[in-house]
Amino acid sequence: MSGQVPLALDYSYLSPEVTADEILSWQPKVTCAHQLLMDGTGPGNDFLGWLDPEAIMPAAQLTAIQQAAARLRNEVEVMVVIGIGGSYLGARTVIEALAAPGSPQVWYAGQTLSAEYTAQLLAALEGKRFCLNVVSKSGTTTEPAVAFRLLRDQLIRQVGKQRASELIIATTDPAKGALRQMAAQEGYQTFPIPPNVGGRFSVFTAVGLLPIAFAGIDIAAMLDGAVCCAHACANPDLRHNPAYMYATARNLLYAKGKVIELLASFEPRVHYLAEWWKQLYGESEGKRLMGIFPASVEFTTDLHSMGQWIQEGRREIFETFINIAGGMPAVKIPADADNADGLNFLAGMSLDEVNRRAFEGTALAHRDGGVPSMTLTLPELSARPFGALLYFFERACAISGYLLGVNPFNQPGVESYKKNMFALMNKPGYEAQSAEVIAAVQEHVGKHVVTF
Repeated sequence: MSGQVPLALDYSYLSPEVTADEILSWQPKVTCAHQLLMDGTGPGNDFLGWLDPEAIMPAAQLTAIQQAAARLRNEVEVMVVIGIGGSYLGARTVIEALAAPGSPQVWYAGQTLSAEYTAQLLAALEGKRFCLNVVSKSGTTTEPAVAFRLLRDQLIRQVGKQRASELIIATTDPAKGALRQMAAQEGYQTFPIPPNVGGRFSVFTAVGLLPIAFAGIDIAAMLDGAVCCAHACANPDLRHNPAYMYATARNLLYAKGKVIELLASFEPRVHYLAEWWKQLYGESEGKRLMGIFPASVEFTTDLHSMGQWIQEGRREIFETFINIAGGMPAVKIPADADNADGLNFLAGMSLDEVNRRAFEGTALAHRDGGVPSMTLTLPELSARPFGALLYFFERACAISGYLLGVNPFNQPGVESYKKNMFALMNKPGYEAQSAEVIAAVQEHVGKHVVTF
């Protein structure tokens, strides 16, 4: 671990809805939530392995991941990551943000049941040298299991069964489950998903780090950023802990009727950061008819679509801006002799500077329009600060959930659609529910339809 945490939280634009004194008045609640988390006495305490990224990713395992990624980079053109939710979102977040042009390609499967998407993926892999990283604790989750069956068959057809076994890595439960059993039978290389780490908190395990390393990103630096943030969060004092400040502020805003949080950025490369963040907070806090609805916008693009609603729509939202302070390419705007577009006042300025002024102007306009906001600043988009950012959100999510009064580590509602889907497909074990679910669908669907 080295250096300070490369993140800063500016909460100046929360006032007047939420003041600094109000936030600090929650210190006793925050200290209590911190103690529950660190002592392991709060709800969901069997899923706290992520708290210490150094412990869940020991040096020997980190080296093994780096070696496996290097081997595969020498042997294939594409890695297909097969997983859904936290089994792929963390990796995709980092790869989309940090992978350099020309990096080894990482594609994704098992996050959808779309026949069109899957057919296009299979077609694109024809004639390609590719490997599979299948990520699942159980190996029986429907979406990734279906995708793995299809992709495994294609890989075997292209390279043969023995070679395919060398090009499949299973990231799964260390001791049990269908995927663990298949890996042992077929001779796949494996990496563990710690039993005490849930999917949405798994980016610093092999779940995230193997595909990230394959894409050529420095996972040791990324892990170092997370470790630094974890050490800094040992101090629950709100005046010195931006993660806890963020968690407290969003709960105060929620108590005052701000029920939608927009994660806003001015950089397309962090698009999947928002997707990962939405799963993290939506799945962690959306319980017992409570929770802030996590949404996202990508500016300046969405200022020309959602901007009007944000500026003058219902005042039940707040924003968290992701600001990248530096490290952007130096794209200068040229002068034009005719100045037909009237843009010579920008001549000589960098595009990044214009984008920054757009951010500052937007945050001020939204504040004036009644939308409070916070800004989380990274010095640049690189491995270490990005690792710190991901851990920041994980730690804040845990504290925020405890402040809200829910278990931030379970997801009981996720099973509801699965039970209905399995009953409709007559999955073994769901025969008793099948007739009831089919009848319920028939009772509602198609009764009221309008057509042209």
